Amino acid sequence: MTEWVAGRIPVLECLRARKRQARRLFLLSEAKGIEAIKAAAGNLPIQYCSRQELNKILPDALHQGVILEADPLPVWDIQDWIRQPHAPSTTLVALDEISDPHNFGAIVRNAEACGANAVLFCVRHAAPITPVVLKSAAGAMEHIDLIAVTNLVRALKKLKETGFWIIALDPSGPKTLWETDLTGKTVFVVGSEGKGVRRLVRETCDTAVRIPLVGATSSLNASVSAGIVLAECLRQKTGKTL
Repeated sequence: MTEWVAGRIPVLECLRARKRQARRLFLLSEAKGIEAIKAAAGNLPIQYCSRQELNKILPDALHQGVILEADPLPVWDIQDWIRQPHAPSTTLVALDEISDPHNFGAIVRNAEACGANAVLFCVRHAAPITPVVLKSAAGAMEHIDLIAVTNLVRALKKLKETGFWIIALDPSGPKTLWETDLTGKTVFVVGSEGKGVRRLVRETCDTAVRIPLVGATSSLNASVSAGIVLAECLRQKTGKTL
């Protein structure tokens, strides 16, 4: 079983990270500016194609003239991930039924860019890992741990037992983001686009925080909210002004 990776940055990061085995590289015959991709491919078989041939491989993808066939991304089991050594400042993002593939990928991109260690996601009622998700993540999925779970509540309870502080992102949270200590072992729970964090998941969390908003808009996109929270978490954990 293999997986398709489309787009110049996702393919380049997949080849550079070497997190999984690459199989074949498909390139648009007249493509320009792909020297770094060909260099990262090394001895990987390369097949030069017409745009029509690339479109046939992935009809709905914005492939930018570059498609890679590779083994599926390695995904952690929650128990195995917990058994690994983790620093006191470990940060994890848990997704509560995020169904939009663009949001899924964008949250992973934000998480990796802001130094989070892992992204936990549900295997049911949520977006799977697809070429669209990989493209939206812009290569970030190759550089961060991915944890798949069937029951988010059980997974959060296991993380709590190992010392993680579980924080839900909730517009009605009792504290603002700026008032909350984010320096320890932290899990941020990001709710779905329409419903937010589900009730049972919220009750499992230790607390909830809100992002203070002053405009007429009362809420933010899930990936934007995650990015703001992760940036503040990074600021607190590094002790620097970003």
